[in-house]
Amino acid sequence: LKTSQYVEMALSYQRMEGDGNDLVIQRYELRPVVMQAVKKVSPLLIHKHISFSAGDLSGEVLTDEKWLVFVLEQLLSNALKYTPSGSISLSVEEPLTLVIEDTGIGIAPEELPRVKDRFYKGKSSRRGSGIGLAVADEIINMHGGSLKLTSRKGEGTTVTITLPLARG
Repeated sequence: LKTSQYVEMALSYQRMEGDGNDLVIQRYELRPVVMQAVKKVSPLLIHKHISFSAGDLSGEVLTDEKWLVFVLEQLLSNALKYTPSGSISLSVEEPLTLVIEDTGIGIAPEELPRVKDRFYKGKSSRRGSGIGLAVADEIINMHGGSLKLTSRKGEGTTVTITLPLARG
């Protein structure tokens, strides 16, 4: 699974460097898109005995399905990587903001401003490539949305993704 994720990360990084023709925005129900990403990381959830919960994931978004699945898989993988025990939750807040919270090791305050920089690896993240959050942030920006992180060292991290709503 990890090898597959790193290969997908490298390929996605290369596609991001292209002309952007790969992004096809359409209307999607949020729940099935989110569940694709959850299914991909579920073996790690089970292996690590991490509690997982998902709230009401109703709503429609304007997105590129494969890119949003990639972003969610990346964010869930990060939550799993840095949560040795505890829980991960997914929920939706209004307006359509997807929230991923974990009870992991958290991010030091001095590192938080740089975690979305390409190739940045904080003191606790020597295992990663340093491109996952950067690519995820760029993808969400290409969607016209935003990706924000808040964290408390030793208490966990919260990632909020705001995407354009699909109206009428």
